[in-house]
Amino acid sequence: MKHDNHWQCALELDRSENVVSGSETMLCDATRRGADLRVYTEFYFEEHIAPPLDDADLTEHDGLIQEVIDFRQTFLVDDRHIAGNTSTRQPLNPILGFNGPQPRMSLFMYNMTGHQSCATLPLDTHELTAKESGVYELVPTPANMPKMSETHAYDLDSTSPSRNFIYHMEVYRFWVQDTWTEVLAHDENGDVLSGSWKDLADAQHCGREIKVAIKGLCSDLGDGPVAEVFTPLGSGFTHTTKHLYEAQTHPVVRVAPAVPMSYGSGRWDVSWVIARTDGSASVRSLDPYTRRFRDWTGRFPCRWFVR
Repeated sequence: MKHDNHWQCALELDRSENVVSGSETMLCDATRRGADLRVYTEFYFEEHIAPPLDDADLTEHDGLIQEVIDFRQTFLVDDRHIAGNTSTRQPLNPILGFNGPQPRMSLFMYNMTGHQSCATLPLDTHELTAKESGVYELVPTPANMPKMSETHAYDLDSTSPSRNFIYHMEVYRFWVQDTWTEVLAHDENGDVLSGSWKDLADAQHCGREIKVAIKGLCSDLGDGPVAEVFTPLGSGFTHTTKHLYEAQTHPVVRVAPAVPMSYGSGRWDVSWVIARTDGSASVRSLDPYTRRFRDWTGRFPCRWFVR
């Protein structure tokens, strides 16, 4: 299924998360090339948004809902598994507005297997100190939501709870826009593996979009496989005398790499990264439980893409 706007369905799953068309390999290959990711799903309003036994009478909104989520951040885990993360979303209920009165980040993560996760990061001034973290709870399938799997929940009494589950959508379609070109790859010391610094600098001068894949950025959060994090870049700087390029990422949700990807106690944060073509990086990470920042540095292999 391909349209002339460069978006192509690389993988489709049915309501049992079985592959209908495309393949996991197609999705992984496109992501490895820096492709953008959007996920199309279908569900019924009365089953997912306002299931039976809900207090309000919302039957006027019953029917099929078609959703598309734009995952600006993606993970390539162990070079064989894809997940996408919403790094700028606030919680909402379709047609009803925002979900709850508290402003907070709703950090949804979708895996190519249909596994889903969501972590919460409050944005207001309430509950500034963590309550209780490190607590795991298995929440059974709700009686009024049979398409929801049991939920693996963490830190429910903390400032930043998270949960992992599968909601059996009517369909999943993983759409990719595979229009990026890799112009530079280097190791953690900045030694060039392919491409050139000049190609990246020339693209910067022409106002082209730039994306970076940072390998190992999340490795300190767990003992699992290595992941590449793909993220768009904001401000970029070309240092002409040093032949150095550096740029700050959009907010990155760092999650301990695993297959499938999932949240857990102490296994995620939100970070901003200044990546450089000499392999060094400055990182500012926000602890979701205390909402305190820490600055740290590291060295990472990077691949740089332009469009």
